[in-house]
Amino acid sequence: ANIIRMDSNKSSDENRIIVVGAGLAGLACAYDLYRLNYNVIILEARSRPGGRVRTYRDTFTDGLYAEMGAEYVDSSDKYLRKYCKDFGLKIFPAKQYDGVYVRGKRITMSDLISGKANLPFKGTIGGKLFAQEAAYIQDWVKKVQSSDSLSQEVQDLDNISVSEVLRMGGAPRDIIDLYTYTNGTESTTAPSRMSAMKMVLANSIASAFSENTEEGRILGGNDQVPKKFAKVLGENIRYDRPIEKIEYNDHGVTIYFLENGKRQSISGSRCVLTLPVSILRSIKLNPTFSDSKMHCIRNQSYGHVMKIAMQYRKRFWDEPGSIGQRVFTDTTLRRVYHFSIDQPGPRGILLSFTSGSDAKKLGRFNEQRRMTKAQKICTEIWKDTPKYWEGGVTKYWNKDPWLKASYSVAGVGQKDFREILARSEGRFHFAGEHTSIHRASMNGAIESGIRTSKEIAKCI
Repeated sequence: ANIIRMDSNKSSDENRIIVVGAGLAGLACAYDLYRLNYNVIILEARSRPGGRVRTYRDTFTDGLYAEMGAEYVDSSDKYLRKYCKDFGLKIFPAKQYDGVYVRGKRITMSDLISGKANLPFKGTIGGKLFAQEAAYIQDWVKKVQSSDSLSQEVQDLDNISVSEVLRMGGAPRDIIDLYTYTNGTESTTAPSRMSAMKMVLANSIASAFSENTEEGRILGGNDQVPKKFAKVLGENIRYDRPIEKIEYNDHGVTIYFLENGKRQSISGSRCVLTLPVSILRSIKLNPTFSDSKMHCIRNQSYGHVMKIAMQYRKRFWDEPGSIGQRVFTDTTLRRVYHFSIDQPGPRGILLSFTSGSDAKKLGRFNEQRRMTKAQKICTEIWKDTPKYWEGGVTKYWNKDPWLKASYSVAGVGQKDFREILARSEGRFHFAGEHTSIHRASMNGAIESGIRTSKEIAKCI
């Protein structure tokens, strides 16, 4: 992109904007400010842009790649889609669930939807996989749908968990167990840690996540988005600069960071903090932010997430008699699916998305033990697995030093957290998926970056 920059006092040193974090939020914010001719610097702890967008390429043969971090682009992801269009990146449809493997039972999605087969979970109804909890929260959903505003009664549901509200509604244990593998997996945590209010609201809208949700992927890999941002920003991004301390007063902001092991500092007039709260809580602040902001920083919920990519020399999941290419499971792997749908064979990659307690469990294993476990489970789903296996790799985000978490979760009692975390304070602006109404997504990260760039444009 050809960026036209006009001279103005926005680009003066005293008006320097420091963006902390070169994930999609920081990149989108800095990109907008740069194009408006602001003097903007990004400090990034990693040696690459993208944060939780992480595409592995060199690990595999035949040009195969795998998304070890953020993956899907939903049809409603307007901010992400806009930049994909601007950058000339194509989005193609991802595979929908076509198989279910639960409690040792293999079911094709077509049999489940047609009613030929039922889920081996008490209290479930035929014809669907997701939203089995709906029958037990109907009264709450009606209360939400019949009013323009949320009643106090509905808001109070935020103080109890999904597990509790389902039990109150008479749901058998199996329904709560199944929720662990449906929405619990998406949220990377357990129903006992999820806000009941959030679940009721999700069930009140037609676009709630289900087996029919249309998801897409970026052709050629998601890392192209941060790379395109970074190419324009060039030297304005300083990599390998983890921050240690933030100081501020009426005159400006000073950020202390490490550069080749030595402490350095940089000052500016404003700062955008886009780093995850799981990391922000370990940074020294002098003085601290408001009490409400500090409470959210200390307590914001996160889950556990791991992805496992397995390379095979033959795509046996395409063979007749296969349960499917994208399989929903209640095993430790949770979701297992053919990733290489945009690339020619014969080799291919199976990717698993595992979260919550199962990701935590696998996280205690070394790489080899994780792989052995993954292979064992894949063999239960597709018996030909061992014959064609060539190797693989895992990524456990909770052990990533610059994240130590998954993505933000709507935890019990946290209904106001997002809004408080997103609120600017003095010279500071806050972005990142945890501050967006589109939380836990690339789209949300970008949206928050755009929001903060607009906040700054109003100030300077």
